[in-house]
Amino acid sequence: MNPSEWFSEVSDELWPGQCFSLKVKSVLHEERSKYQHIKVVQSESHGTVLILDGIIQCTERDEFAYQEMISFLPLCCHPDPQRVLIVGGGDGGVAREVAKHPSVTEVHQVEIDERVVELSKQYLPFMACGFDSPKLRLTIGDGFEYMKQHEGAFDVIITDSSDPIGPAESLFRESYFELVKRALKPNGIICSQGGSFWLDAGHVRETLDYCRKHFPRVTYGLAAVPSYPTGQIGFFIASLNPETNFTEPSRTFTDEEIDRMNLRYYTSDVHRAAFTLPRFATKALYP
Repeated sequence: MNPSEWFSEVSDELWPGQCFSLKVKSVLHEERSKYQHIKVVQSESHGTVLILDGIIQCTERDEFAYQEMISFLPLCCHPDPQRVLIVGGGDGGVAREVAKHPSVTEVHQVEIDERVVELSKQYLPFMACGFDSPKLRLTIGDGFEYMKQHEGAFDVIITDSSDPIGPAESLFRESYFELVKRALKPNGIICSQGGSFWLDAGHVRETLDYCRKHFPRVTYGLAAVPSYPTGQIGFFIASLNPETNFTEPSRTFTDEEIDRMNLRYYTSDVHRAAFTLPRFATKALYP
């Protein structure tokens, strides 16, 4: 097999000693934007794949698992999520899911790299359809500056970031959680991509500790996404309401409602199960 026919996700910083590989049928697009290297490939087993700075962001085969969980976990922990902010998410997948929630009336999104949005519309229309929602207001710009200008404005803030290197590194620091707290309404909830405890439980715990300094209720939930390293991805979820019960959704959906919203991963039972961690992970993250 010619090695050039494969894409291997190699990162000695994030997952040393291992990698995930996909057989590539064709390279659809490749460029360096102002912020990062962008590559879109057609894979043999996972459909269209978006790769930023050498790291897989989403694949056509399993993207729905991540998009639904990072959206519906926080939305269904809030009693009435009407105004939602998405930071990042330039592929449109989170916007697609957030707009489905019947309580949501406004979706504000701020993405720093316009080229990710443009290329997603061209090559990932099954995700970029999220930008077509009449609920959505998209801003190309800096999420930090946007939140500074919108204090106390949102019921839920979802941070759909890449891994904690490069442009997304600042989204895992304590200062970021302080900033999102100020942009929330009373009893607001946040959710951020949280990495995997299989790779670096110390980093996950450190980020949870940053979050705990600003929120009275903090937890970590799980989703299974086969194309991500270890096959699992976590989410940091925090609430300004000290009475929030993360494990019991404030709104549940019938099977008919789930089908009508075209949810393929999230259910109320999956919501509850997302917060049940293996014993070793519980001990590492909640000592």
